[in-house]
Amino acid sequence: MTELTRTTCPYCGVGCGVLAAPDGTIQGDPDHPANFGRLCSKGSALGETIDLGGRLLTPMVDKVPASWDTALGQVAEKFSAAIDTYGPDSVAFYVSGQLLTEDYYVANKLMKGYIGSANIDTNSRLCMASSVAGHKRAFGSDTVPQTYEDLEEADLIVLVGSNLAWCHPVLFQRIIEAKKTRPNLRIINIDPRRTATSEFSDMHLNIAPDGDIALFNGLLAHIADHEAQNNVYINAYINGYANAVATARLSNPADTGLSPVELEAFYTAWTGTEKVVTLYSQGVNQSSCGSDKVNAILNCHLATGRIGKPGCGPLSATGQPNAMGGREVGGLANMLANHLDIENAAHRDAVQTFWNSPTISDHQGLKAVDLFDACARGEIKALWVMSTNPAVSLPDANRVAEAIANVPFVAVSDIMARTDTGDLADVLLPATGWGEKDGTVTNSERRVSRQRAFLPTPGQCRPDWDIMADVARRMGFSGFDYTSPAEIFAEYIALGDAAQRFHRDLDLSVFADVDYANLMPTQWPRNGARFFAEGGFYHADGKAKMLPISAPKLSQNPQFSLNTGRNRDQWHTMTRTGKAPRLGAHLAEPYLEIHPTDAAQIDVIEGDLVAVENTCGDGILRALITPRATPGQVFAPMHWTRQKAPSGTINSLIRPEVDPVSGQPASKTGAVELRKFAAAWYGFAASTTEMQPSEIYSAVARTRTGWQVELAGRCLPLNWEDTARRVNGCADATAAIVTDAQMGTTAISFTQSGTLVGVFYAGPAPIALARSHVVALIGTQADPFRVLAGRPAAGQPDPGATVCGCFDVGRNTLLAAVQGGATTVAALGAQTCAGTNCGSCKPDLAALLHEAALPMAAE
Repeated sequence: MTELTRTTCPYCGVGCGVLAAPDGTIQGDPDHPANFGRLCSKGSALGETIDLGGRLLTPMVDKVPASWDTALGQVAEKFSAAIDTYGPDSVAFYVSGQLLTEDYYVANKLMKGYIGSANIDTNSRLCMASSVAGHKRAFGSDTVPQTYEDLEEADLIVLVGSNLAWCHPVLFQRIIEAKKTRPNLRIINIDPRRTATSEFSDMHLNIAPDGDIALFNGLLAHIADHEAQNNVYINAYINGYANAVATARLSNPADTGLSPVELEAFYTAWTGTEKVVTLYSQGVNQSSCGSDKVNAILNCHLATGRIGKPGCGPLSATGQPNAMGGREVGGLANMLANHLDIENAAHRDAVQTFWNSPTISDHQGLKAVDLFDACARGEIKALWVMSTNPAVSLPDANRVAEAIANVPFVAVSDIMARTDTGDLADVLLPATGWGEKDGTVTNSERRVSRQRAFLPTPGQCRPDWDIMADVARRMGFSGFDYTSPAEIFAEYIALGDAAQRFHRDLDLSVFADVDYANLMPTQWPRNGARFFAEGGFYHADGKAKMLPISAPKLSQNPQFSLNTGRNRDQWHTMTRTGKAPRLGAHLAEPYLEIHPTDAAQIDVIEGDLVAVENTCGDGILRALITPRATPGQVFAPMHWTRQKAPSGTINSLIRPEVDPVSGQPASKTGAVELRKFAAAWYGFAASTTEMQPSEIYSAVARTRTGWQVELAGRCLPLNWEDTARRVNGCADATAAIVTDAQMGTTAISFTQSGTLVGVFYAGPAPIALARSHVVALIGTQADPFRVLAGRPAAGQPDPGATVCGCFDVGRNTLLAAVQGGATTVAALGAQTCAGTNCGSCKPDLAALLHEAALPMAAE
């Protein structure tokens, strides 16, 4: 029997428990309180991502393999030299919510307590910094008041700026199961797009971009007008109620983009339901007014006293697996460890004394966007990027890549040999990845769980904390003689004890005598704890602050506004999820959701390519024409890199505009121009080997039989066979070619020793063929000429575009089941198994039942 190790999923902030084995066996942990055995499509596919393909297994200096001694010696030397010559603020760390708490702790200690700068920021700045700012302004601390159980105890759940069904699927499935048990539970989805989440919602409010403040200010005014405020709670625990209400009344309801009927329905539902949870995510946070959006939401909960009680309160759905752990150890440029404040002299003294460090930074460091602006200006002389890919994930990504290239010395710690950021490094440091490293993470409900190693350490890889501690010692610093993550965790808990005299929320005493090796998932300050039901806020007077929040003046919308976000089956820049064939099957290339009216306006039909442009950059995306989009608004996913889809790096189109309080970038609204991309030809290819095409449009994806690529070019090739051999990497294979001169199409298959090793299709229009069928033939003894038809022979089924990745169930299979009488999601599951594993595709099954279109790109 395979021995399973209890660990934690490395994806979103839900923090699901996983049972894992070296042979790739992955199961949900039925005993973990976050997921109770459920896993989403990404978590279920983790076993497909633990191979060593593409891994960075040895240090590299100037692109050449080197010893650890050479590589770390150079990092220590370059950082020390920069500090000696230009001062501590001339160096910076850019770290990641993918790091474990122990890694984060060492990085923060080294930068703030020993180097003496606060120039350490994280990609978590991109996902939840506005929530942190809102919490601190309202509560006096970055405190999450609620728990996941509140989602199952609520009578009304309001999802604001959150496609929970795709981005936090396990939480969404918990809500759906609760609704089955209690059908009176209502779900309201507030989103400029109609998403998978909307399919299971009782009400979808198609709010205008950045109309959230006007909406929740209107709700606060409605609460006051109907005397629904909790005067006892306000008098005892709240400052600023009257001023907040007065300011809220100045907002214009029309700025929400909603009708008076919709507004009244929402306000009546929220005000009239005591047990209400408002769950918000990136649609709130990723805005130039994100912090104010958060406080507008918090104002409503504070005014009614609906906070910190079972089934009622605000809940931020965190994007990253350990963004919370990073916040706890001070991994942001404007924080100290253990929820202490960098501007507070007593806090700084306590931390410096505990660390016995030579210095302590006394001012905030550079936040993410500012940090890379400083790189561009030449102010950062040494930069260390850990476990993240800012050359793709930050706004104005092309300029960020140029800024990194402008830094005299760049070190990158990563698990992959090639990333867009790693390609810019002077030194590459091979880190251990998920399944190889040990430590802790904290999820969105303050629950600390263990990530445990179940795989051997590959090559010369080392844990991030160990790499940093080694560099610290080489720089002459004491206090970094760690031999295990357990030692670091114990030090972190001890610092928490030392910080308790400041009456902070982060009470870690429950972990004081914990058996680290056998640590069970545990919330701080204790399991099941909530905050603020009876006050106890962390401002000096013990009260919360309701802030007067003014709605922003919404600029005149450009012709098209670009919204960005995630796909159901992908994560960040796909360094891990891109390795799993089943995760690439759902949506295999970058796309642009566009309303039919807008598509007609630019003369685009389904399957066409769209050129997207603005002053920051440009891109080429596949048109996904759908009424789910709102006229004038388009949506594109943010996952594709220059290595997988050079024209699909969508953050190159996002302006580096940030929230003035949190520093979080506004990734949800951006003016763009659209036009039909004038391609001379379109293509599709599949091969047993990885492909590296050079066409102006290409999108490479892993398949179960190798690789596939979507293609388009501006000019017709001189020789189709030569082009096909280059794209497929089939220089020596035998080719079978079918050309239709009248239609302008060419199809080519490649075989070696009777085995099909590649196919290539090209024509003057987007390629329409049964992609899943063709891909399945790669590596088989299929007839090379029959393959070129691109369709199954008569009597053979064509499953169609993949909808359920877990069981590889296609759209055509599902439509056949519908025609056979399966008219509910449950019935589709019973007949095809779709939706019966992770459940992530259930909203897509519901959409299919309503005849929602799926993209040609996924076919």
